Order: sequence, then C-alpha cells, then structure tokens
Amino acid sequence: MSTKDFLEKDYYKALGVSKTATQDEIKKAYRKLARKYHPDANKGDADSEERFKEISEAYDVLSDDKRRKEYDEARRLFGSGGFRGGQGGGFGFDLGDLFGQGQTAGGAAGERIGDLFGGIFNRGTGTRAGARRARRGADVETEVTLSFGEAMDGVTVPLRLTSEAACANCRGTGAKAGTVPRVCPSCEGTGQETRNLGSFGFSEPCRECRGRGLVVDDPCPTCHGSGRATGTRTIQARIPAGVADGQKIRLKGKGAPGESGGPAGDLYVTIKVTPHKVFGRSGDNLTLTVPVTFAEAALGAQIKVPTHRGMPVTLKIPEGTPNGRTFRVRGRGATRRDGTKGDLLVTIDVQVPQKIDDTTREALEKLRAVENGDALRSELLHQAKE
Repeated sequence: MSTKDFLEKDYYKALGVSKTATQDEIKKAYRKLARKYHPDANKGDADSEERFKEISEAYDVLSDDKRRKEYDEARRLFGSGGFRGGQGGGFGFDLGDLFGQGQTAGGAAGERIGDLFGGIFNRGTGTRAGARRARRGADVETEVTLSFGEAMDGVTVPLRLTSEAACANCRGTGAKAGTVPRVCPSCEGTGQETRNLGSFGFSEPCRECRGRGLVVDDPCPTCHGSGRATGTRTIQARIPAGVADGQKIRLKGKGAPGESGGPAGDLYVTIKVTPHKVFGRSGDNLTLTVPVTFAEAALGAQIKVPTHRGMPVTLKIPEGTPNGRTFRVRGRGATRRDGTKGDLLVTIDVQVPQKIDDTTREALEKLRAVENGDALRSELLHQAKE
C-alpha cells in the first residue's frame, strides 16, 4: 500500500474498537471479525477477502504495544485526515521519501517520522543507502576466584576475555580489501523479511543476508565475510564489596562490542570465594565459632572475639550458657547492596578439660553429686520406652 493510504487508514475503526481499547478488547474484536470475514468462510467473495486483509493489518499493528504507540504518535502528528505530500503541519517533505519512493526527507521532522514508520514496518529511517542495522554485542560470561577478604572488601581485578568483535582486517565490513558489500536485494538493506501466514504476519532475519542487510561478493579471508572475528582483550572489572560464593554479577556494557554502532553486550561474572580459616558466611552475616572453658560457660564471662578487618569486640557470656548457643554482634558482617552491613554470629563451643588435677577433680565430683545427671535424663529414658 502507499504511504498516503496508510496514513488515511483508521485501524481502530477497522476493528470497531475505541482508541483506549485494551489488548483483550482488541483481540476479542479481531477474533470475532476474523471468523466472520475469513476467506475459508466466504469463498469467492472478494469484498470479504479485502475486509479480512484490512482487519488483519489493523490487528498486526494494534496488538503490538510498541507499533501501536508509533501509529498513535503518527496519527497525533498528522491528524486523522492523513498527511499529503508537503501540505500538513508545515513540515514540507513528501512521506514517500520515508519509504524510499522519492527524494531524501529533509530536516529533523523527516527523521522523526521516518523512525515512527520504520518501527511500524520494521524498516529503517528514510535512507536506502544500505547502512547496516546497529546490533547489540553479545553477552559474555566468565568467572573469577577471590579470597575471602577480597570478596568482603571489594576489589578491581583484570579479566581476560575472548569474544567476537569487528574483524580488524576488513574493519567489520566482511568484504575483501579493495571491495565493498552491496545492499541485499532481497530485504533492501533492512536485514528483515516479512512472512505472511494468512491471518497474521511476522518479521524474521533475511535468509539471503542473514540479517546483516548486506551481501558480500568477495569475502574477507580473515572472517570469511562475517565481518566478525574472535579476539582477546583484558578489562579491569570492579567487584563490589560483600559478594558471596556462587553469586553472579552483571557488568553493563563490558561484554562483546556491538556492530555498526550498536551498544556492547553485558559481562556476567560468576564469583568463586576461597573459604576463610576462621570466618564463615550465612547470607549477609559472618559466622564464627569461639571456644570457651567449662567454667566460663557455667559461671559467665566477658571474652574477646575477633572481627573481620577490625578490632576484637568484647562479648558477654551469661552464667549457665549452654554449648552451641549463638550470640549476635551487630554490624560486623558482610556489606549489603544498600551499604549497610550484616551481623557477626558467634557460636559458643564449650571445651571439656582433657587433664584434671586433684583439686579440680574434687570440685567436679561435688558438682556431679549436686547436679544428679541421672535425674536430668530420667524423662528422656521414660519417653524412649513409649
């Protein structure tokens, strides 16, 4: 269809819905009309076939949020009456230019409208000079091993990456030195082709140029016409404080370089952390097991416990503390994303003396008589028989 015909079409009217219709309402209206005007149900009826094409075209645009927004924007700029070459809104250019049907569109307005209709038809802006589509670079994955301290404090590490980039020999064109690629005759440089499946159509990479928009007749001997080559590079990656073993972090724009001015991909780094001799990790908290004597646990005590990268802190052990009890020291754990810190969880490990002198033995004998261990275990023995 011509650009004039396109601009004068009201897709909302074609489906019989309002401009504020939801996607469910649009889909419901399309299905109802498609059943009514489908060529299989109206064989030989040219009017029904034409109506079916009209509602399919309308649904193709309005069912896609991005294309619908672009269509609405175009209608807003030019009004429901459409735009006729050089006479609407004072822009002074022919819309045929936007689709390669006339001279090059002039001014920022031409570029703006070219972007709008390029999105609707999956085509570029007004030029047909065969410029390749900008492509985002591929994402890259790697892993790095850190010491416990590096993971806690954060560190900048060099990472050697292997990924695809523009071929240095042909500078990304894919063509042999002294030659240039030509615009793909099948997709006309867009890199996309549309397949019609009756009630709907969809775009896919052009099979002739494989989505590049260009055809290379005399390929570069290094990249064999792809315009891409595998290379290695070293980047300095900043690993934030507080990362944990097995965590994957994303470094935006540190992946493979883009093509034809496209943005670089992202780098995903999997973190491996070497265990610490003293400290463990539980989420954002550090864990620590501290030995205490039997007397300290029984009578209570104040003990010094280490912290990571900091001065020891004093921990009060209450009288009668059992083995395995855990105490919390606030703010001495790993750094969180918001800058706050987790806690240090200190677990008590009561040490039973291995060597006992006569004085200690006498005191323990008296204690054993008072505590009466058999009485403590009597209920357990009773329950075991049930």
